[in-house]
Amino acid sequence: MMDDIITDLAFYLVIIFLVGAFLASAIKILREYERAVVFTLGRYTGTKGPGLILLIPFIQQMVRVDLRTIVLDVPKQDVISKDNVSVNVSAVIYFRVMDAEKSTIQVENFMSATSELAQTTLRAVLGKHELDEILAERDKLNNDIQEILDSQTEAWGIKVANVEIKHVDIAESMIRAIARQAEAERERRAKVINADGEQQAAQKLLEAAQIMSKDPGAMQLRYLSSLNFIAADKNSTIVFPFPTEMASLFKGMGEGSTRP
Repeated sequence: MMDDIITDLAFYLVIIFLVGAFLASAIKILREYERAVVFTLGRYTGTKGPGLILLIPFIQQMVRVDLRTIVLDVPKQDVISKDNVSVNVSAVIYFRVMDAEKSTIQVENFMSATSELAQTTLRAVLGKHELDEILAERDKLNNDIQEILDSQTEAWGIKVANVEIKHVDIAESMIRAIARQAEAERERRAKVINADGEQQAAQKLLEAAQIMSKDPGAMQLRYLSSLNFIAADKNSTIVFPFPTEMASLFKGMGEGSTRP
């Protein structure tokens, strides 16, 4: 009698275990940001989720796909710029899966594929620009890389939302060369500004001379104003200009004394 009870109990336990395993493999719960790509006997039969979904055990299988934005860190890439300068560039990519079916069927591993594509695209795009453009025009380069990646990953059901270049590392010798170039550029600008100032000052002096030449008294007033300015500084030395008319007069008197 006891053996029969034990046998029946073991049978019921096996039945309960099989039913539990069946329900566990048949019932799936997907979060709001997840989708299930369902295959029936190896053939794609649809995308389900989120929430509660039912699968036929051993006949249907599913692949979970995360639809949240993924942040992919692109490792440093050794890039040769257009002007033959070696730089190490790292970037970060923001993308998300828009079509769960394509991301599962069209590519084996969309994370690895996107990472490799981002590395090659980063080297190809930056290699077409000079070092000054890489350092100064990051927004334009980010947009170019984003457009290329987005166009190529569209077939995988992936949308590249943004690309940001994080670091651009160059050699120490090149940093010193850039510093010298910047210093030379600033010196050039200073010389140009100084020359412009001299030109403007000469132009103003010419205009002032033309105005004062119209009236001899204006020159005398300017002369007295200059003396007043010098005396205001309590200067013990005052320089008086020697008129050129006096010099010609003395010269004429000297020539007249030598005549017989």
